[in-house]
Amino acid sequence: MKFMKVLDLKNTILNIKQEFSAYFKERDAEINGSLLALLSGEHVLLLGPPGTAKTLLANKICETIEGGNFFHYLLTRFSTPEEVFGPLSLKALEKDEFSRRVEGYLPTAHIALLDEIFKANSSILNSLLTVLNERKYHNGKEVMDVPLFSVFGASNELPEEDESLEALYDRFLFRYSVDYIQHEENLEALIFENTEDFMPSTKLSVEDIKEIQKKARDMRVDPEVRAIIRGLRKELKNANIFVSDRRWKKIINVLRVASAVNGHENVNRMTVVLLQHMLWDLPEQKETIRKLILDRVVSGGTDTGKLKQDVLDLRNSVYNCLQQELPDLISCNKCFEEEKKTTGGMKSSRFTAVKAPKSLTFNNALDFLKHHTEFPTHTYSFGLEYRNNVNGSLSFEAVAEQFRRRYGFEFKLSLDYGDKKLYEKEYENLEERLNYFRKHVQEEEKALEDTLRENIWVSGQDSKEILMKYRSKNTDIYEIAGYLNEIRNLLEKPKIFDLEIEEAEVA
Repeated sequence: MKFMKVLDLKNTILNIKQEFSAYFKERDAEINGSLLALLSGEHVLLLGPPGTAKTLLANKICETIEGGNFFHYLLTRFSTPEEVFGPLSLKALEKDEFSRRVEGYLPTAHIALLDEIFKANSSILNSLLTVLNERKYHNGKEVMDVPLFSVFGASNELPEEDESLEALYDRFLFRYSVDYIQHEENLEALIFENTEDFMPSTKLSVEDIKEIQKKARDMRVDPEVRAIIRGLRKELKNANIFVSDRRWKKIINVLRVASAVNGHENVNRMTVVLLQHMLWDLPEQKETIRKLILDRVVSGGTDTGKLKQDVLDLRNSVYNCLQQELPDLISCNKCFEEEKKTTGGMKSSRFTAVKAPKSLTFNNALDFLKHHTEFPTHTYSFGLEYRNNVNGSLSFEAVAEQFRRRYGFEFKLSLDYGDKKLYEKEYENLEERLNYFRKHVQEEEKALEDTLRENIWVSGQDSKEILMKYRSKNTDIYEIAGYLNEIRNLLEKPKIFDLEIEEAEVA
């Protein structure tokens, strides 16, 4: 029975979202946040210039509640407490008692819309803060329980530097910076189409809201979500973005409610995407916070970029230890022939090899080894002669033998015992990290689209970006695997020169 109620609520929310998205263009994130704030008992701030439908959106969200009281007021610097909390009761004054007639005003509202919220003056602020945070109103000697679920605040600007206004600002857990419509077709639909006034047909009941809050109260939070939260707190502090303990407590409650509406048994990682709308203080912080969150949501924050750099550093370090200058120039016949085809032909001469592009010739053993690893079937020449000479078509192993016989040169592509052990240990550590990343990224991606589709709180834009990040990480994993294979060859390839190489015919 409880499962059916949750399923019904999820379908109700989906229907409301579809109705609102069809009318309010480019406002999916704001619609999601407003509905979730309503269900979790939090407050929403819509910040932006005039003419962006902030007030209309908040008003229509409030109309989705049936059986609830609604209060709407436009604040100015000259607004009085009577306008928000109700007029003084004359009967109470006759008894020398201070009391307000609160019916129809904020203290009896389930939903409130306060326009130009930061123009509230000091005579309103103290009572307003208590109502927002504690759901209490001091009406004379009586302390009233306020049935308020959410306050929607709309403003064209951030609060001024005032301690009371900053405290008010902190009470709004969800924050959205609302801009003008960006896409031309959406703007044309708004200004040219003769649309009737929007009236939401799907409704939420007060009982629905209380029931889902009760269900969410004891929901378990996954360990990986806890780890993401801990990591985010550290990174935000490093970026000088400070979030109060009270906000973190409320954030976790919102994640629980979001998961409960989805029908989940616990709070999983994808729900953490919602934090991007609850952590910023200034609009310019939004993108930084969004990137931090999405990076951690994708496979728990596996940083393939950092792993790739660590692997490249190891590869370069091994290369530097294996540099060995050759006693004569080596040229690749195959690459030289391909170069001639692309350049339209090249006359042969005894100096052709010297004049060939650097990519075809090698003067150190490491580059020679690297080329052979990539192209194991290529043959080589060495010395200045290219044509009709005994050195003109030698395998990699034969070149090594010729160098030994002609120059007494031994390929010593080997590391000191200590260096080799150190590099092998580091290689094993990097390979283990790669396998861990591969498991968490590639396996998870298989079910990712279904996971995102069934989570009604993740917007379409967020879903696209998450999928792109997974694909980017998969590309990194493929490249990292190639680099590690190259390092493994560098650590193992010197064994080639310890083998018995068949003698090549020497003139």
